[in-house]
Amino acid sequence: MRQEEFNQLIGYRLKEAQSLLRSRMEETLRPLGITVAQYVCLEILKSTPGASNAELARQAFVTRQTMNTLLRGLQERGLIERATHATKGRALPTMLTPQGEQMLVQATGRIREIEQQMVGGLSDTQRQELWDLLTACIEGIK
Repeated sequence: MRQEEFNQLIGYRLKEAQSLLRSRMEETLRPLGITVAQYVCLEILKSTPGASNAELARQAFVTRQTMNTLLRGLQERGLIERATHATKGRALPTMLTPQGEQMLVQATGRIREIEQQMVGGLSDTQRQELWDLLTACIEGIK
């Protein structure tokens, strides 16, 4: 495949957008002392309090081992609390602390600014179309 053809692959273009977005998100979160993966973990815990390590890993698209490392770092900073004993099975439920909630508010504001930069030139209709098209692409390869 020639470079010109490769550059026109939709998957390559999506990866380029994802890479640039992630880079900008890391830049904007760095002053807060958290990574994109940690931010995602905090977001998931906000909507799914008490989630297990395995549930968090699945939703954050990382391995359980990676999630365990992320959780340890967040716990050491006082942003989350993890139960010392499992309430059922072996899973240790995890919750945001008040400091974690404050961090999430700050981080979310910064992330929304980046997203606005990314789609700011699109109309509401175009944004919805983009959402629908990306959803169709995801469903197409599941």
